[in-house]
Amino acid sequence: MKLSVLVPVYNEAPTVVVALKRILDVDYPVEVEFIVVDDGSTDGTRELLTAVSDRRVTVLHHAHNRGKGAAIRTAADTATGDYLVICDADLEYSPEEIPMLLQPILAGEAEVVYGTRSFGAHTSYSFWYVVGNKMVTLFACAIFDCWISDLETCFKLMPLPLYRELDIRAQGFGMEAEVTGKLLGRGHRPHEVPISYKARTREEGKKLTWKDGVEAVWILARERARARKA
Repeated sequence: MKLSVLVPVYNEAPTVVVALKRILDVDYPVEVEFIVVDDGSTDGTRELLTAVSDRRVTVLHHAHNRGKGAAIRTAADTATGDYLVICDADLEYSPEEIPMLLQPILAGEAEVVYGTRSFGAHTSYSFWYVVGNKMVTLFACAIFDCWISDLETCFKLMPLPLYRELDIRAQGFGMEAEVTGKLLGRGHRPHEVPISYKARTREEGKKLTWKDGVEAVWILARERARARKA
């Protein structure tokens, strides 16, 4: 088995070097490659990525910012693994926990695995951030008649051919809802693995806003309607 770790990056100069080192230093139980996509950064991130010399790493660049969904699409189109996992370069997630997501796959117990976050006083960005995440997730559970705990998690692991088949079109953070909506609409129920999480503040670079939550609800409703027609 070969795993492709997809790393979307946009204006992450303060964290990208440390994040990539941690991602590369993980003891993966399978063959691994890393596809890093700089999504039009303007803060020096692009220049920092020129120093990456690990042969397992492919660095790609967007001429201008197109959004997380577009960066992941570029990475997935280039990847050569059997499975993919998404890992942001903002240090909110611990790349050392990626092997935990692989365990159900290697044991033959799952095809799709989500890393499920728990929110606490020292890990959550704000009250509304946590409530918004839970409301969007609950909405997905209600309309698809299922139960998942964390729709918006970055840690999504699945077969690369399956991701390509989903044909994700959302350019920005809406890709999280589109991925989950299309998976649930096709009968895929993610296997959930608890992970650690530490949200950043706006000052530290947090980019998600309430508008992304509204977009997520709209995308989920759209995908549910399409699943009913299929």
